[in-house]
Amino acid sequence: MRGIWGIGPGWGITAVRIAMALVFIYSGWNKYQAGIPGVTEAFTKMAIPAPGISGPFIMTLELVGGVLLLFGILGRWLGLLYTIEFIVAFFYVKLPAGFGGARLDLMLLGGAILLFLAGPGRAAADAVWLEKR
Repeated sequence: MRGIWGIGPGWGITAVRIAMALVFIYSGWNKYQAGIPGVTEAFTKMAIPAPGISGPFIMTLELVGGVLLLFGILGRWLGLLYTIEFIVAFFYVKLPAGFGGARLDLMLLGGAILLFLAGPGRAAADAVWLEKR
């Protein structure tokens, strides 16, 4: 794929990766501030299966995974985990209540699929040790 004005397309993926990382760090931090009981209660209200396990897992995935994503570490694996998370969040939790509340989840799902299929882009730690030369 060709870039525009000599800028490689990997830099576009990097912009998506960093934006997603910041959203996940913010969201994960808010969940940590609510505490495990608060997150478990929220997941119970949303009828998410196994809220005592899935709640703490998701808040850790968002906070720790967001930090890893910011630096481009484990980008494809995080893309896969976020794809699974946002398939559930978009189709099972948000979309039944209407598309208006599901828009961000749809964008995050698209970004997660991009990271899973294309990798973390440029300026990623993964590129240092995983990129073929």
